[in-house]
Amino acid sequence: MRLDIVTRDAHTISRRQISENALKVLYRLSKSGYKAYLVGGGVRDILLGMEPKDFDVVTNATPEEIKKLFRNSRLVGRRFRLAHIVFGRDVIEVATFRGHHGETDEKISKSNAEGRLLRDNVYGEIDEDAERRDFTINALYYDISDYSIRSYGGGISDLDARTIRLIGDPETRYREDPVRMLRAVRFATKLDMQIESKTAAPIKELAPLLKDIPAARMYEEVLKLFFAGKAQANYEMMRDLGLFQPLFPQISAQIKEQPNGYTAKMLNAVMSNTDLRVSQDKPVTPAFFYAALLWYPLKQRADDIALESGLSHYDAHVAAMGDVMEQQCRTISIPRRFSTPAKDIWQLQLRLERSQGTRAFKLLEHPKFRAAYDLLLLRGEAEAGNIGKIAAWWQSFVEADEQQRSDIVKSSKKGPSRNRNAQQRKRRRPSKPKSESAGTTEKNSAPKAETKG
Repeated sequence: MRLDIVTRDAHTISRRQISENALKVLYRLSKSGYKAYLVGGGVRDILLGMEPKDFDVVTNATPEEIKKLFRNSRLVGRRFRLAHIVFGRDVIEVATFRGHHGETDEKISKSNAEGRLLRDNVYGEIDEDAERRDFTINALYYDISDYSIRSYGGGISDLDARTIRLIGDPETRYREDPVRMLRAVRFATKLDMQIESKTAAPIKELAPLLKDIPAARMYEEVLKLFFAGKAQANYEMMRDLGLFQPLFPQISAQIKEQPNGYTAKMLNAVMSNTDLRVSQDKPVTPAFFYAALLWYPLKQRADDIALESGLSHYDAHVAAMGDVMEQQCRTISIPRRFSTPAKDIWQLQLRLERSQGTRAFKLLEHPKFRAAYDLLLLRGEAEAGNIGKIAAWWQSFVEADEQQRSDIVKSSKKGPSRNRNAQQRKRRRPSKPKSESAGTTEKNSAPKAETKG
């Protein structure tokens, strides 16, 4: 593979741009007789004028040798063994050069029938390590011994051309690790680059391989895709390349059936809303994200359960929550600390729909009210109609002061559709003379009148 060495005076990376802890790791490895390089995204982002999120190190020292050298280290990973050097909250990831498989022991290297790597603890030299990396823009090594950059496969050139290019045969590399297809999308949107045609060509055909990725790993990948300010762009590219359906089958089925329906509108609203909050440094949470995305699959499942079993609307809604969340967790493992509040948000939708009276004051105190209210507003935008009116009522109530809220509640009581008891009284027949209705209370006479005929 092509190697370009860029000397210190020919590139823009300065040690001032590298974290102090990463430098400590690099220098200790180097002074102990090992080769040590800053690698991948840290080098790439500095060259692009961006602030790196992580600083990863690669070396010819084995994980066991790294652990002996750093008392503040721990070994992690099963698929590929890594060392994490811990400096308080800052963690520097250190990997050993990866090598080619060849004929190796299954204890250190193993793949499944589809070609996906299950175990990959094969060590080698830097040239082999570069060939094992995914994209050329990540095959960049900053050498702490002489401050030069080793660029493999034309990585520097692809940075300049703003091109995402896979190293090696695309189909083989995607089969080794299908998540690389998602990484191609994420890098393209994050770095404002284009995926090279040969790199993009096999993605649609191989997209179903994502179903075989452990759901826990997919949860982490989804966070990177949708919680970094590029949710809308990532969704659109994933949809075009067929990568969204394997991750969100319930949502995709509804959008396929109704491309311009409520589900599609909600999805676009959630993505743009998430990007806006990230740009404003506001918190974003997986609980709200999944509650909003899965609302219409939940609604459909609740309707199906009510039709099949005869359960009440409320009971069917509660039963559907478990079904929808369980099915989603087959592809993306949503931790309980997020799935439980997501269900709270869903359950509050029913209360929001029928609480435009004095109960609204109590509902305001619910810890998940704000998230549920935000979802109701998105539903109002997607559906309009009655839900739009309910959302508008709640918006006026939430944005009002205490006195205004009292006035809003009083006015809502006067409306014909706000007071259920008033409606029931209007439907009752005139009471009979006392002599004819002795022993029959007004309370139990109303239902008899309503059920006749």
